[in-house]
Amino acid sequence: MEAIANRASDATGQQALESIVFLNGDFVPLSQAKVPVLDRGFIFGDGIYEVVPAYAGRLFRWPEHLARLKRSLAKIRIENPYTDTQWLSLIESLLKRHPWSNQFIYLHITRGVAKRDHAFPKSAQPTVFAMSSELQALPQAQREAGVSAVTLDDQRWLHCDIKSISLLGNVLARQAAVDADAAECIQFRDGQMTEGSSSNIWVVRKDEVLGAPVDHRILEGIRVGLMQVLCEACGLTYRTAAISREEVFRANELLLSSATKEVLAITKLDGQPIGSGKPGPVYHKLYQAYQQAIADNRGPEPTMA
Repeated sequence: MEAIANRASDATGQQALESIVFLNGDFVPLSQAKVPVLDRGFIFGDGIYEVVPAYAGRLFRWPEHLARLKRSLAKIRIENPYTDTQWLSLIESLLKRHPWSNQFIYLHITRGVAKRDHAFPKSAQPTVFAMSSELQALPQAQREAGVSAVTLDDQRWLHCDIKSISLLGNVLARQAAVDADAAECIQFRDGQMTEGSSSNIWVVRKDEVLGAPVDHRILEGIRVGLMQVLCEACGLTYRTAAISREEVFRANELLLSSATKEVLAITKLDGQPIGSGKPGPVYHKLYQAYQQAIADNRGPEPTMA
């Protein structure tokens, strides 16, 4: 892969590679990417986003990510600005412009720039922004010990199935976890488990893996479909169900999953140990199956120039 030519000084004054980003048809250094203040993403949070991991240059579960991006655009009535081929070409160009073996692509589409008015503008063009970051492996000590989480009432809006850039509810939930020295929160609406601030949550009962029902209360994470595949590969039963707070605390194991954390054990909840207080056998099976899925991945890879 070609190296990035642009360099910038970091906080220590040392020279560091500067990321190249995509903005409305152009690839520019991150420091030069500018968006007008009347962009509806800035004014209203009027837009959607997607995060796509790539391992060894190959996109992981790209068709599912693309399908979710298009669903989110359709649900908020923004016309898809690019064809499937154009989206892939954009991402390939970003991957080739950065030296990291493993990356994650952030895609961000807003309704565009217009006079401030809650109603949709009649002629605004969508703003399209994309950037790549290094996808770093979690510390081994964290994988071996698991992480802690806290419980919260889910006070977000009722369209959580849309991957909206309006993330204040998630931000407040994540900060509540940070304030409690925890890695994540588990949210409950009307007494039933929904999801984390930026992850899907899984309850393990013996050899059964349970997830929250897929509806408007949660984002259908790409890991939801993947988890079903991994469970089948491991001989585990997978199903969705309404899960109470009490059932979460009685779980043999708790897991979280996301594009950047893959699958991770939650070993402490509100200060109480879950199960043995250590990552359990189901976690280890699913983590190994996840790594095998990455190794077997034949997703799109950049076409080298």
